[in-house]
Amino acid sequence: MHALDALGSPLRREILIALRHSPLSVGALAQRFPVSRPAISRHLRVLEEAGLVAQRERGTKNLYTVRVQGFQSVQAFLDSFWEVALGRLEELARSESATPPKGRRA
Repeated sequence: MHALDALGSPLRREILIALRHSPLSVGALAQRFPVSRPAISRHLRVLEEAGLVAQRERGTKNLYTVRVQGFQSVQAFLDSFWEVALGRLEELARSESATPPKGRRA
């Protein structure tokens, strides 16, 4: 699953925000949201398949953390829009500098 698809769910985005500050277990996450533990587990599975979170065992609990590397595809996708926008802006600036201002002759 692509990271952008996983980010399509508002709840998954909120889970990532919660994990941004510290690793959390499924139970700790379930206490923060109005959904069941199994639902949180399913959302975490989607985030893990997309490479956005990782889990590690700590005693009897599995803790989930954000995988910053997983956001590289999201960043590349967004950057491609900026590249196009900046290229268009550069073209506009060149065409405006080549055109004499209105009311004046070149």
